Amino acid sequence: MNTKALQTLEFHKIIELLEGFASSEMGKEKCAGLLPKDDIAGIRILQEQTGAALSRLFRNGSVSFGSVREVRPALRRAEVGSSLSAAELLRIASLLENAGRVKSYGKKADEDHTDCLDPLFSMLDPLHSLSAEIRRCILDENEIADDASPALKQLRRALRTSGDRIHSQLISLINGSLRTYLQDSVITMRNGRYCVPVKAEYKGQVSGMIHDQSSTGATVFVEPMAIVKLNNEIREMQLQEEHEIEVILATLSGQAADYSGIIQTDLETLTELDFIFARANLAMSMNASEPVFNENHTIRLRKARHPLLDKKTAVPIDLELGELFDLLIVTGPNTGGKTVSLKTLGLLALMAQAGLHIPALERSTLPVFTEIYADIGDEQSIEQSLSTFSSHMTNIVTFLEKADENSLVLFDELGAGTDPTEGAALAMAILSFLHNQKILTMATTHYSELKIFALSTPGVENACCEFDVETLRPTYRLLIGIPGKSNAFAISGKLGLPGYIIEDARNRISEANESFEDVLTSLEESRVSMENAREELERDRSEIERLKRELSEKEARMSQTRDKAVQRANEEARRILQEAKEYADQTMRDFRKFGKNGIDVKEMEKSREELRARIARTQKSDIGLPEQRSGKTPKPSDLSIGDSVRVISMNVKGIVSTKPDSKGNLFVRMGVMRSKVNISDLELLDDEGGSAKGSAKALTGGVRMSKSRTVRPEINLLGKTVDEAIAELEKYLDDAYLSHLTSVRIIHGKGTGALRKGVHAYLRSQRNVAEFHLAEYGEGDAGVTIATFR
Repeated sequence: MNTKALQTLEFHKIIELLEGFASSEMGKEKCAGLLPKDDIAGIRILQEQTGAALSRLFRNGSVSFGSVREVRPALRRAEVGSSLSAAELLRIASLLENAGRVKSYGKKADEDHTDCLDPLFSMLDPLHSLSAEIRRCILDENEIADDASPALKQLRRALRTSGDRIHSQLISLINGSLRTYLQDSVITMRNGRYCVPVKAEYKGQVSGMIHDQSSTGATVFVEPMAIVKLNNEIREMQLQEEHEIEVILATLSGQAADYSGIIQTDLETLTELDFIFARANLAMSMNASEPVFNENHTIRLRKARHPLLDKKTAVPIDLELGELFDLLIVTGPNTGGKTVSLKTLGLLALMAQAGLHIPALERSTLPVFTEIYADIGDEQSIEQSLSTFSSHMTNIVTFLEKADENSLVLFDELGAGTDPTEGAALAMAILSFLHNQKILTMATTHYSELKIFALSTPGVENACCEFDVETLRPTYRLLIGIPGKSNAFAISGKLGLPGYIIEDARNRISEANESFEDVLTSLEESRVSMENAREELERDRSEIERLKRELSEKEARMSQTRDKAVQRANEEARRILQEAKEYADQTMRDFRKFGKNGIDVKEMEKSREELRARIARTQKSDIGLPEQRSGKTPKPSDLSIGDSVRVISMNVKGIVSTKPDSKGNLFVRMGVMRSKVNISDLELLDDEGGSAKGSAKALTGGVRMSKSRTVRPEINLLGKTVDEAIAELEKYLDDAYLSHLTSVRIIHGKGTGALRKGVHAYLRSQRNVAEFHLAEYGEGDAGVTIATFR
């Protein structure tokens, strides 16, 4: 890709943003070297890597590569037997520890989420034993641990002992025979040996070796003869300590050299992963998506934004090129967004071919260009004595020589900087040449002649950037298929230019140009009107879809409610029959007992009264059972569509929807529910209204469950065991669902969390529960769960 296009389209600014997302210096260097490719296979690999890293960021959060530093020179020295410094070894340990953290991050992915980055993560080998050994021996760049080796530990213990002996002896001298000769009662170090500060006039009175004197000469630093031997011993042990440290560093360096290949692989892999995740973080910050590449040279950008503009304020554009037309001419006033649209296309193409996601909606598609040629902005060159027109024309000559069908050509204000008539003619000739070569081209211009050229030439299309004349502000929306107006007269009038001057200007332009501008005005008004109508139709369509969806959901809920009601009624009936059977058996046993023991009339009467009372209680409580038939079974000839009937098995009123078939089956509508029943399960009703409308009204009241007046929108399970709570919750959810509550609150408290887990596990198993979540802060927080019905 030519460097001029990269500079003109500001690709370097994208690279600067990308570098900011890299954690390591080596990763930043790799980002800085990123350039667009023209190999579609290689581009797809880069895009796949970026997409995989972006998915991992969304699932597992961010990952840091901050400890990745260049260690290869140190490893090469270690391989030839050199000892590495403590700082270099610590840098290797940090690299290996970072490899361990990144490898753990890579393992967070579920088995179902394998991607192209798995091989890179699997290549990392943290070498835990080596990094742990380095950390054990080296505390920081200037300190080796005492436990690095037994010999070092013993030497340092001996050094401390000797140091204590010297201090004791010096303190004895300071407080005794040397007190009057000393400048200060302190112990100091000079050239690695313990000394005392002696007044210069008394230096002959103190037996020992002079190592230094003060800048004034008033003090000399003397090593007393009494401690010379001890100082010599300490110096010898210090030399032994330094030698032992060199041995330790050499040993660690040898271990690093043994694993040199693995460490270098870790370094290269971490750098590559840092580069990949930098691309993913850039995509996340731009809310970008992966482009789709095609081989048929078509461009389709959906809601594309310029990546260097604020994504909150940038107006997205839809842009197509290459399918129905290969030349797009954008016209309209200045500051309308024409140049931004041009740069958006060019920069997004460069980003896509560099493996970066683009700030556009998914399914945006682009071809792979071998070259992008961009002539944008003021190209005036004082140094080369070139005017604006000459500079532009120099670029254009280069483009025409090198561009082919795999190129993208972008012109900003083509033909500007010279006589308008000649400029327009040149522009048309240049665009015609590119159009005949089937080279994808996008150009901006002010010339009306180019608008007419686009209208009259197949494969060439007009576009404009929308401008609101009322507010004198551009909307920055790109409208393909509509030529732009200059709006010079309208803008001048809005800004206060007198009307007679504007009218004089109108008289000075040709009648053909004025007519053409009027046509453009009419087209713009028609477009706005059609767009408003389309938006209104879209809103109506969305509303209709919503109402259809709600009706479908309501019918489904009613069907489930009916099935549940029948099921519960059957279960209740079985229970009552079982109780009646058991009680009848007990009564028969009692009668047999009376027969054997002699008849006791009072006992028999008492049993009969108990039986009568029990039956009365059962009849009073069993309102869920189907009612008995109060009328006769209707004949097929007795039923007409719209008649009011009662479905005996459900005790629900309905309206006949169809005539009975040969088997006596027909459809009855009960509210929004339409059910197939047999004529034997029906009873014909005599409504006062006698009409289907009256029946429907009665039915509306009959279908509504009495539960709706008593079921509360929340249930309190505090203090209950999990089993008790689930039993109570099961009945409550059934009642709430039958009462058409959309959602309920379940109070389970925080506590140990066992009750909350039990409630959540039960809710997951319920088909009628669409979703559930913990309440917001201030509404119960983790102690309350909100469940929503389907």
